[in-house]
Order: sequence, then structure tokens, then C-alpha cells
Amino acid sequence: MNLPTDRQYAPTHEWALLEDGLVLVGISDPAQEALGDLVFVGDVAVGAHLAQGAVAGVVESVKAASDIHAPVAGEVVGFNETLAANPEQVNESPYETWIFKLKPSEPALQGLLDAAAYRVIAETS
Repeated sequence: MNLPTDRQYAPTHEWALLEDGLVLVGISDPAQEALGDLVFVGDVAVGAHLAQGAVAGVVESVKAASDIHAPVAGEVVGFNETLAANPEQVNESPYETWIFKLKPSEPALQGLLDAAAYRVIAETS
């Protein structure tokens, strides 16, 4: 199971990477694998202020649709527009492909899991 240690994880299978004061958010490798081939990534509202755990968007695959949650509270300041035409990028490289960016309300990634703790959740999901 591929779980980079340079980021934090939410129990809802999103990863969060703090970069230049913003939080890049994507879905984990186990999550994209469980979903299968993605056909849609979107419904992300740039400018929205989200509470930690709030629905930020959606990913749809040939098998299912799943909400994407905000791993931390903050304002959505960007959506990866290339995913509108190429949602499969999430399947091909889940940790290089961010879905949206947040300007966090708090400077730290509080309440998230490190890779080892997330591994336990991912293996039992």
C-alpha cells in the first residue's frame, strides 16, 4: 500500500499536504483503487468556506460516486481544472494529483492521521 509520509490523512480517505501556507487535497491510493476508474471529479466550489469534514466535492467512477471531504477547515481557493477533462489522473498518480486547495483556518493540520495510523484504517475499510 502506497502511503507517503510527507502528508496527513483523513479517516474519509483524503490526503492533505501543507505547501506554502495552503493545503493541497487529494484522495489516497487505497481510495482510488477501491473506486476504480474515475470518470468525473468536481462539484468543488471555489470560495466556499468549509468546516473540517464538510463535503467539498465529488468523485465518480464506473463503480460508485463518493464525496470528497475537507480534511481541515478553511476556504477553497483552487480546483485542479485539468481533472475536468482528465479525471483518470487521480487513478494514475493519486499523490501527485491534488483535487482542490484550501486556505486553512488554522496553521496546522490538526486532527489528521499520519501514514501509519491511516494504514490501519485503510486496511480495514
